[in-house]
Amino acid sequence: MAPRFPVIKTVSFPDQQLLDAVGPLPDGLTACVWDFSADPLGVPLQELDVAILPYMADKGSWREELRRAAGLTLVQSQSTGVDGVSEAARPGVAVASAAGVHAASTAELAVGLMLASLRGIDVAARDQLTGTWRQQRRTSLADRRVLLVGVGGIGAEIAKRLAPFEVKLTRVGSTAREDDGGHVHEAADLLRLAPDHDILVVITPLTEATRQLVDAPLLAALPDGALVVNVARGAVVDSAALTSEVVSGRLHAAVDVFDPEPIPADHPIWRAPNALITPHLGGDTSAFPSRIVALLQRQLAAFAVGELPENLVVPGPYRADRE
Repeated sequence: MAPRFPVIKTVSFPDQQLLDAVGPLPDGLTACVWDFSADPLGVPLQELDVAILPYMADKGSWREELRRAAGLTLVQSQSTGVDGVSEAARPGVAVASAAGVHAASTAELAVGLMLASLRGIDVAARDQLTGTWRQQRRTSLADRRVLLVGVGGIGAEIAKRLAPFEVKLTRVGSTAREDDGGHVHEAADLLRLAPDHDILVVITPLTEATRQLVDAPLLAALPDGALVVNVARGAVVDSAALTSEVVSGRLHAAVDVFDPEPIPADHPIWRAPNALITPHLGGDTSAFPSRIVALLQRQLAAFAVGELPENLVVPGPYRADRE
């Protein structure tokens, strides 16, 4: 017997603009706007089947409201990371990510941060404000030994973009294995691998297993002058340990994420000359709107005919073996 999945009738969008962009909806689906500041417009809260979260909103704005929706079947994130979503929803509610939507943009930023930090583009930008001409030899990305932690969709896109730069790439995943790109080391190998690499790039999801995966001993194992690039989640890296290494001048950092966010104005990492900080820009580019619309259209089409939606991180009632 073919799998059967929960019947979806009502879907909430965080704003009218996204709803208009995704429409028209497939037959049988009803949409409403729920921005989590009040009850949904047009559909009773308890009748809501699927809620689409706002993009880049403070979790506090939707965390409490989400649990009030007792009839939810699925929560759709507009981000690749879904840390905190399943904890906010009621038990048994499925969670889907926006995996793939942000891969190209985040990979672009990861490579951009490496180039900017290594080649001193951030220093040159500051010098420009004072008319300072500071010519000096900088480090090339070519021939660098890059340790890439995370081999999912975004990790694969980073690896693809690094290939033309002639780096020596080592990849690390949750488990050791072989794939089309060669060998993938397991996370337990990180401490052993670190001393032989010039750049550590972090793009692993935030889970209990990866929280502060990049800790003080791992950072200490990196060679002097190594660069730490984080485009994952801030809490994957021990912020205090990273700050200590960067402020001391031993390591460099180029980070798009940090723990906490936003970084407090008086935090010492702001003033470290060997730190390059961007304010969580990874996936928030011109590529995002069309790609999230395309994903949501595919999700709605699946809902309408009882098919399995994409990117299920928490399956909830969406089990492929349901009969």
